[in-house]
Amino acid sequence: MRRSLPCYFFILLCFPVLIIRAQDIHFSQFYEFPLLRNPALAGIFNGNFRLTAAYRNQWQSVTVPYRTMAASAECKMLRGFATGDFITTGIQVTNDVAGDAKLQRTQLFPVVNYHKLLNEDKTTFISLAFMGGPVNEHFDATKLRFDDQYVNGAYSTSTPTRQQFGATSFTYWDASVGVSFKTSLNDNINMYVGGGLFHISAPQIAFTQEYDVRLNRKWGVNGGLSAWINKMDKIVFYADYFLQGGNRMIQGGGLYTHCFDEDGEEGALTVAVGGALRWKDAFIPLIKIATHQLGIGLSYDVNISKLTTASQFRGGFELSLSYTGLWKRLAESLEKVECPIKIW
Repeated sequence: MRRSLPCYFFILLCFPVLIIRAQDIHFSQFYEFPLLRNPALAGIFNGNFRLTAAYRNQWQSVTVPYRTMAASAECKMLRGFATGDFITTGIQVTNDVAGDAKLQRTQLFPVVNYHKLLNEDKTTFISLAFMGGPVNEHFDATKLRFDDQYVNGAYSTSTPTRQQFGATSFTYWDASVGVSFKTSLNDNINMYVGGGLFHISAPQIAFTQEYDVRLNRKWGVNGGLSAWINKMDKIVFYADYFLQGGNRMIQGGGLYTHCFDEDGEEGALTVAVGGALRWKDAFIPLIKIATHQLGIGLSYDVNISKLTTASQFRGGFELSLSYTGLWKRLAESLEKVECPIKIW
């Protein structure tokens, strides 16, 4: 039976070949969402708590825009079993909407990360983290068009379809683990490396039980380095490698940061500029402005994939907000644990 183009897209996305969309969402400002890179990167920042939010609009130049939103919170809130150890807790929430049928996926992932101190200077830690929670997917069947809704070749909004859907929503549970090692090479250079495994149980993600479609496990390796050039300038580098269902994603980038106050006071204006590359997909100019612990980041994907002809190099923009704070009382309870990676 002949169906309209939006319906073809729906079937492509939702049923036997759902393996195509069984790849995870991503952000161009990926350094702002460490939990999406590796759960064991939670807590690697200068301060006690951090709040982050982002909005991404992609492929508006090609089709119905893909919109992705995310929010996360991290807090170093508990001491560990031994002196110098500490625990970071947090939560990662994401929502993405795609296509004419408004196919949505919403994730709610709490995370716990245990940081084990390895040296007396409190600059070297190894961390082990677990993250998991519910995921809901649903679509709006009323947004789809079928051939029995066309009258004399024209689509009629008053003509109902005879197509029936057994389910337009389902929920599953997902879990990830990660490990990271972070240290200070000297007073000016800090670095970390880590790895994680996402979708441990390869959960079933089909709208109907007739299709045993699984979300592919994803392996990831991460790294980062922060180096002060002088009291007011530093450079930061990030890189990730992910493998999921035979698909690979490589991304990396760097930022040059200048602080307009030599003493680095909290209210000082800080500007960071740089770029990132998602291999065979997009080049991404980046800018971030921060003051009074509040940061605003903006990026744009310049598409360099095989869709270049259709997209005319236009990918999508992304906006992020972040706030990093310090609770003095909490810092004292943590025995002034020093963060080895002072990114911002």
